[in-house]
Amino acid sequence: MTSWLLLAEAGATAGSPEGGLFDLDATLPLMAVQVVLLTYILNTLFFRPVGRVVEDREGYINTSRAEAKQKLAQAERLEADLKEQLKEARVASQKLIQEAEQDADKLYRQALAVATAEAIASREEARREIDTQRESALTQLRADADKLGDLIVDRLLAAK
Repeated sequence: MTSWLLLAEAGATAGSPEGGLFDLDATLPLMAVQVVLLTYILNTLFFRPVGRVVEDREGYINTSRAEAKQKLAQAERLEADLKEQLKEARVASQKLIQEAEQDADKLYRQALAVATAEAIASREEARREIDTQRESALTQLRADADKLGDLIVDRLLAAK
């Protein structure tokens, strides 16, 4: 349908001498100058500043992404370092705990040995003291038995 309209319009304009496809008056060059001038004005006033802002934004985004990647890598390195330090601290604390347990066990065994030795020495001392007292009691008992025996013999002899 549009082609019929174009043909009808072309037929209507064919009868008029002006307004053909290419008029040789100043309209076509003036329109070309207007397009070039408008393109230049839009380029200087709109496209270049907008392009500059877009490029600046892209640069900012790229630098921000690069910084974020660096910070992420640094954070991962720090995390790995801290995990390693934590592992080393755990190993060191376990070692200290084992050493403390061994020292405590050693001190316990030493104290037990000292207490056992003191108990044995005290028991030996008590046994010697008991033996001494028993010997002195036996000696006293023999002396008393001898006196009593002499007294009985004296009384028996005196009674006769």
